[in-house]
Amino acid sequence: MFFGSYTPDTTAEGIYVYELDTINGKLSKITSINNILNPSYLSVSNDGRFLYTCTESKTPNAGSVSSFKFNPQEKSLTFINSQKTNGENPVYLSLDQKEKWLIDANYTGSSLSVFPLAEDGKINPIVQHIPFTEGSINPERQKSSHIHSVFFSPDNDYIIAPDLGADKIRIFPFDTNKKEPLDTQNTSFIKTIPGSGPRHFAFHPNKKWGYSIEEIAGAISAYTIEKGQLNLIERTKIQSKKEVTDFGSAEILISPDGKFLYVSNRGMENNIAIYSIEKNGSLKNAGTQSSLGIHPRNFAISPSGKFLIVANMNSESVIVFKRDSKTGLLKKTSKLKLKNISCVKIKTI
Repeated sequence: MFFGSYTPDTTAEGIYVYELDTINGKLSKITSINNILNPSYLSVSNDGRFLYTCTESKTPNAGSVSSFKFNPQEKSLTFINSQKTNGENPVYLSLDQKEKWLIDANYTGSSLSVFPLAEDGKINPIVQHIPFTEGSINPERQKSSHIHSVFFSPDNDYIIAPDLGADKIRIFPFDTNKKEPLDTQNTSFIKTIPGSGPRHFAFHPNKKWGYSIEEIAGAISAYTIEKGQLNLIERTKIQSKKEVTDFGSAEILISPDGKFLYVSNRGMENNIAIYSIEKNGSLKNAGTQSSLGIHPRNFAISPSGKFLIVANMNSESVIVFKRDSKTGLLKKTSKLKLKNISCVKIKTI
C-alpha cells in the first residue's frame, strides 16, 4: 500500500508504504519518506518498483512530478528525480500501458504535461505542455478550465482528461512511439451537463464502457466506448437526503470482476456510494457505506477485490473495508491514523 499526502512541512513524513495482510485486512508499516512537498497523488509501476507522484501541489507558482524507487527486500523508498510541470497545482498523473510515458494533469494552471520515462524510473524533461482556458457556468468553481485527471485507454491508443472547469471530457489520440505522443491536431471532447464538473473516469474491465464522476453535481455518467468515442448510456444522480449545490464527489472505481462501481462523496455525505453494473452498462443502486471519516478524497480496491481502502483526508484516517463479492457491500476490518492523507494505491509485489 502506497499513501500520498498534503504535507507542507518537508521535515514530516509525506509518502508512506504499508503492507496489507490479505487475510485479516490489517496494515503494517514498511517505510516512509520526508523532504518532499505535498506529494498529493501517486501512480505506481506495474511491478511496484517505481513510484511517481505529484509534488509541490497547492504551492503558488509551482508544480512538479517526482519519482522514487521502492525496494521491498530492503524496505526502502529512495528519491530518483523531479521535473517541473510548467503548470500549477498538479493533481493527477498516469502511466501509459508500456510505462514509457507519464502524463500529469495540472488543476490550477489548467494543462496537461507529458514526460518520457527512463527504464531506471527517472523522469526525463517535459516534451509536451498543453494548456486550456475556457470555463463554464459556475462562477465559484468554473471561471476557467480545470483539468482534474488523465487516463490512458485500455488499448493505449488515446487518453481521456476530464475538465471540471469547462464541463468537458477531453480526448487525445496517443502514440507511444512518437517524440510528442499526444496528437493535438485531432483532439476531441464531449460536453457534460453545464455545472456538473467532471472529475475522474473509470474504464470497465470489458473495455466497452466508461464512467465519469461529476464532482459538483454528484452524478455518474455511463458511456459506451468505441475507437476513442464516448456515447452516453445514462446519467445517474447520486442519492442524497440533502440539497447540496457542490456535492463533492471524488473517486470512482470498478471492482476487478466488473460487477460493482464505487464512488466516494465528500462534503455533507462522507460516504461510498455502491452500484451494481447491469448487462447493458447501466447502474443500479446497491447501497451506501459511511467512509467512517471526513473527506474521503481517494480510495483503492485490492487486486483480488477482497478489500476497499479509503483515505479520509480531513479526519486523518485510513479505513480498510472487506468487500462482499456478491452484494458489493462493505464492512470495516481495520483503521489506521495517517496525517493529511490524500491518496492510496495498492500493488501486489
